[in-house]
Amino acid sequence: MIAVTGATGQLGQLVIKYLLQRAPSEKLVALARDLDKAQSLIGSGVEIRQADYSQPSSLVAALKGVTKLLLISSSEVGQRFVQHKNVIDAAKEAGVELIAYTSLLHADTSPLMLAAEHVETEAYLKQANIPHVLLRNGWYSENYLASLAPSLANGGFIGCAKDGKISSAAREDYAQAGAAVLTSEQSQGGKIYELAGDESYTLTDLCEIISEESGQKIPYINLPESDFVKALESAGIPRPFAVVLADSDKGASKGGLFDDSHDLSKLIGHPTRSLREMIKASL
Repeated sequence: MIAVTGATGQLGQLVIKYLLQRAPSEKLVALARDLDKAQSLIGSGVEIRQADYSQPSSLVAALKGVTKLLLISSSEVGQRFVQHKNVIDAAKEAGVELIAYTSLLHADTSPLMLAAEHVETEAYLKQANIPHVLLRNGWYSENYLASLAPSLANGGFIGCAKDGKISSAAREDYAQAGAAVLTSEQSQGGKIYELAGDESYTLTDLCEIISEESGQKIPYINLPESDFVKALESAGIPRPFAVVLADSDKGASKGGLFDDSHDLSKLIGHPTRSLREMIKASL
């Protein structure tokens, strides 16, 4: 059986969608902290089980009979490693034969503050001596498209990435990759996939596409990191998350969000979705 943690989250729901295209529904398990949020899966044939990263006692039972597990990284920055450790320990006790873990692009060399807990998790997977495959996901294109509406309203797109190249991809592309790995007939233990979009762009490039598609001139305005944090806070983003976003932009300026391996498109068997296409759809 194949199980997916965080199955009601944005990525988890999409992974389940693509797994259903590749495997019988009775072989799939959706793990969710809040079962009420899994109502959309009722009738799909997928088994729904309660599992909470922060409640180790719930995890071993939830993983009973599971052979392959997609461990989608927790969204709770600062608590991620402990939560991931709980899942890994439970998976080992339950006899899971393969863990696929959604890490961060080039986690071992990344300048992003987000990398630290991913590096800890990768090290613990190795220490736990359980077969695993690392899906080192790059940036989601949706992360920047979320700023499309306010950028149009304010006449400018702000950030602190300077001219750093970004190789983002659609969340659906990463979900397809997870489903492909979990259903592959080839042994996946020990593999590392650096997953990123086929095209790379700067935020200036992004703004040029937005301008062309919207008919409104949208310049890229590069700010000092501290000013970008303040701007995000003034827009209603909680400071801890604003700091993470600004640090990620700063990391992009150092090459932290760039990759040209094309591992992602090779894995899913088609080109990743273009940025222009996604901007058109968002507009």
